[in-house]
Order: sequence, then C-alpha cells, then structure tokens
Amino acid sequence: MDRIEEMQKINIGEDDREKDDSADNKGVIYGVEVSPPPHLTVFFALQQAILCLGSTLSIPFILTNLLCAKDDTDARAQLLCISMFMCGIATLLQTTVGVRLGIIQGGSHIFIGPIVAMMSLSRWSCPIVETVSLNMTNTSGPDITTPYSLPEEKAWIIRLREIQGNLMLASLVQFLLGCSGLVGFFLQFIGPLTIAPTISLIGLSLTGVAADFNKVHWGIAILTLGLIAIFSLYLGSIKIPFPTYSKKRNCHVARFQMFKLLPVILSVILSWILCHILTITDNVPNDSTHVNYYTRTDARLSVLNSMPWFYFPTPFQFGTPTVSAAGFVGMLGATISSIIESTGDYFAAARISSANPPPAHALNRGIAIEGFSSIISGMVGAGHATTSYSGNIGAIGITRVASRRVFQVAGLILLLGGIIGKFGAALTLIPDPIIGGTLTVVFGMVAAVGISTLQFIDLTSTRNLTILAISLILGLMVPEWMASNKNAIKTGSDDLDQVLGVLLGTAMFVGGLIGFILDNTVPGSDEERGILKWRANMYEEGEQDAKTHVQYEIPFITSVLRKVKCCSYVPVSPTFDKVINCPCSKDSKEEYTVGDENRANYNVKLENLNEKL
Repeated sequence: MDRIEEMQKINIGEDDREKDDSADNKGVIYGVEVSPPPHLTVFFALQQAILCLGSTLSIPFILTNLLCAKDDTDARAQLLCISMFMCGIATLLQTTVGVRLGIIQGGSHIFIGPIVAMMSLSRWSCPIVETVSLNMTNTSGPDITTPYSLPEEKAWIIRLREIQGNLMLASLVQFLLGCSGLVGFFLQFIGPLTIAPTISLIGLSLTGVAADFNKVHWGIAILTLGLIAIFSLYLGSIKIPFPTYSKKRNCHVARFQMFKLLPVILSVILSWILCHILTITDNVPNDSTHVNYYTRTDARLSVLNSMPWFYFPTPFQFGTPTVSAAGFVGMLGATISSIIESTGDYFAAARISSANPPPAHALNRGIAIEGFSSIISGMVGAGHATTSYSGNIGAIGITRVASRRVFQVAGLILLLGGIIGKFGAALTLIPDPIIGGTLTVVFGMVAAVGISTLQFIDLTSTRNLTILAISLILGLMVPEWMASNKNAIKTGSDDLDQVLGVLLGTAMFVGGLIGFILDNTVPGSDEERGILKWRANMYEEGEQDAKTHVQYEIPFITSVLRKVKCCSYVPVSPTFDKVINCPCSKDSKEEYTVGDENRANYNVKLENLNEKL
C-alpha cells in the first residue's frame, strides 16, 4: 500500500518526468495495479479513447461502401455508434475479466479482407439501375425502355446479416479455443515467416479501399496524410505547456508531447477546418453527382436531424443473421490471424507496462473474451470483430501510464460515446478524403507492423527470402486474379465454389497459408527461421522483479477458486497451473511451458546464439 500511495502522489509535470527518467528510463509512472488520481485518470482515459477512434471509426466508413450503403447516412451513423459501443464493451470486459492488462479493444481491420471477398461474390453485387423493355401498345410497336432500380434501402441490411452470422460463428470458435487452452498448441506452428506475410497483406490488400476515399479529393487526402507524418515524426518531441493541478505543487504548468500523442486527431481537425472553408466559399461543387461533392462538410448534414439523441444497440436489431460456408471459412481465417496478433499484443503490453509476462490462464482468458466480445459484436450488427489495438499499447511507452483503471474508464467513455446517437451522427460529417488520408496511414502501418516481424529471422538466408517472396507475390496475385475472374472456379458444387472464391480472394489467407506451409516443411534451423529470437522476445522477463502474477487474477472470485481443487484444470481459471505443450521447432524435441522455466530455456539458447554470431 505504501508503494501505491507513493505512486499516486507522483506528479506528471516535466520536472518529475525528468527525475523519473534518470532513475529508470523504461519504467512506468502508474503500473497496472496503480490508480492515478481521479482527475488524471479521466485525462489519461480520454487520451487513450481518442487514440483508438481513428482505427475504430474507419471501419464503418469502409463497411458502408461494401454494403452498398455509401450514400445512406443513417446506416453509417448507426454503424459508427455500434462500433464505439462495442469498443467500450470489449475494453471493459478485457481489462476486468480478460487478460487484465491496459489494452484497448476495437474493431479489427483483419476481417475487412474476408468481407471484401465475400461481398465480391455475384450474389452480393450492389443493386444497379437496369432497363426493361415494356411493350405498351402491341407486339409490332416500338419498345419503350423504362429504368428501374432494386430496393437499395434494405439491400445493405441483408448483406449485414450475412456478415453477422458468419462473424458470430467464427467468433464462437475463437471463444472455444480460448476456453479449451488450445491456443498454445496451435501457436507452436506459427513463426515470423507466417506472421509477416499474413499481417502485411492485410494492409497491402486494402489500398484500393483507401483510394476510393482519396479520389474524392486527392489534395485534401494528401494534406491529411502529410499532417499526420509531420506531427508524429517531425514535431513529436516538442512539449506543449498545459496548466494542471496536483496536491503537491498545486496549480502549475506541465508539458506534454501533444503532437506525438494526438497526430491523427489534430490532422483531422485541421483538414476538416479547411474543408469547411472550401464549403462556405463554394470552392467545392454543391452537386451530389460531382466527384468532389463529399469534400463538403455539409454533404451529410441531414443525418444529424434524423439520428436520435440516444441510440441503444440491441441484439438482432437488423433481423436474423444468415450463414454461408464461404463466409464462415473466410471469417475463420481472419479469426486465427486475430488470435496470433492479439497474443503478441498481450506480451507486448506486459513488457511495456513493466509487468510479468502473462501466464497461460491469462492468455486463454484474453482470447476467450475477445471471442465472446466478437459474438456480441455480431449480434448487435457492428459488422466486425474486436481485437487489441497495438497503437494504444505503444502509447503506454510514451505516456508511461499502464494503469488498468485508466483503460477501464476509457472503455466507459467509448461506451457512452456509442450510446449518444448525435455523437455518432456528427462523425459521419467527416469528409471522405480526410477518412481516406487517415486510412492510407492506418493500412500502411498495418503492413509495416507485419514487415517488422522479419527482424527476428535471418534475412541473408536464401530459404527465408524465397519463402517470403512466394508468400507475398502470390498473396497479392491470386486475389487480384480472382477479382477479375469471379466465375473461374467450377468444382460442380456452388457452396464449394463460394468457399474457394472467398479464401482465394483473401490476400491475408493466401499469403499466410503459403508462408505457413513452406516455413514448416522446408528444412531450416530455429535460428535461421527466427523462432528462437521471436519466442525469447515474447517470453522476455518484465521489468519488475515480482514473482507473482497478481495483476492477472480475476477480482473477488480468485480466492474462492483456490479452494476448489478441480479449478486448477480449467484453462481460464487463475489457479490453472498445468503444463502446456508449447512451441517447439521440428528440429527440437524439447517441451516448453509458459512459465519461468520456458523463458529461462529460451534466454539460455538466445545467449548461445548471440555468442555464435
């Protein structure tokens, strides 16, 4: 308690930061179990909530295009509110009963690829204006062609139901994998050469989506992108003075790296102001058929009037979800990729928070909660699953605030933001090119994160370069060919044709599968494949010397579970202490656990490797 009280009194002013930096450059001011003062908690929570808005709110903009509801402002506002609502729900669940680290949960871009492939099937083509010949007089008279359009107002709901059903089914698999403790078993076959093409192709395959927004006004899109780069890269180290208060120093001035913390929000605001100036001066055509029309800030103003002040997402509000074999298999592939990504995020969050690496039960529970949250997301019609956000984890290293309480309050803020309907409606007013510029950076960062995984492998190895080359080129080539030849696959079964169409049309699946097969079948040592360094990095010791994992225990019920002996066999129980047959290479017959012995074995091997190098 003395340590906690001492930490709570630490001020976040510049002087205190410098003092703390000299003591421990990698430490955190507020650890996982430490709660900052209430006023600082709200500030830190709001900051984390704002950081995730760019990624979370970009998904509804993408979905409305894919659902043939690009011009349906009500649909976009609804999806925006639902996405924020689910972001809050998932964050609260994850930080309270899941892995219990400071992690923000939000919409996953990994699932956009399968949705794009699913919606590209001929049965989900957007309604188009057609003409029919109506003989109004007699058979010998001239044909009178009358245009008509299919009912678009309900078309997007039918498509959303298909996404809902397949998402719920795939998320159920994720939930069961987490509860069964099989995550560790499957991870033994996954290495950097599987992860790199899988994650990279997520971003690379979605460049067309960003281009669709950018083409509305390339100038504004490039301006937004440029501002994000300037704020985060060039001005990131500049500290802006802000007035603040603490019991120790009363009212004083503290300095914050505002440009580094809020580059996306600042860029959106400045670009939005410019678009508003162009709108009121009529420098942007007020013609809905013009390509630049959605650069105007009043293009969707009517949605503010039509959207209620409060909007409560309810299960199955869009009707009964539907399921297809093709959609389920595509979503399942994205789910597996999400599990891999989230597992890495858990270890990263623990390291950056100066906490002990998460034990087996915390990993299992975290994956199970993500699956459970994604099931709820499918039920309420968000159109996407939830996953952990690496950007918010990285922000901990900047703010040095890893408090669980901060992230719980952030989840509450996001939850309330989703319930207030007018807030979601206001976000639909963001001009399309601003969204496009932001998406360009987001998708680029996703690709870069995948590429960064290659740091663990031997990049001078012909084996590794060949596997990477084949995975990336086929991951881009096959889906592009499928998009141009939608009816090329004819197996004699319509269901099988659709399954193969979705899978081969998903770049992430094609590249990841090829990388997985080649990496596990082509001869190569653990050192060459990067397995040793990658897992040593995952199981690296936390900065603190505590021997317990108290931060991963479920509040209130852990003491009860300790009294029930059979709970030690339940993979999601805090008392779970059984050995997991964890990652090992095909060149080694050793078994590893998720405990201290595992990390020690890897660290010894890594030291031997470094000596050889």
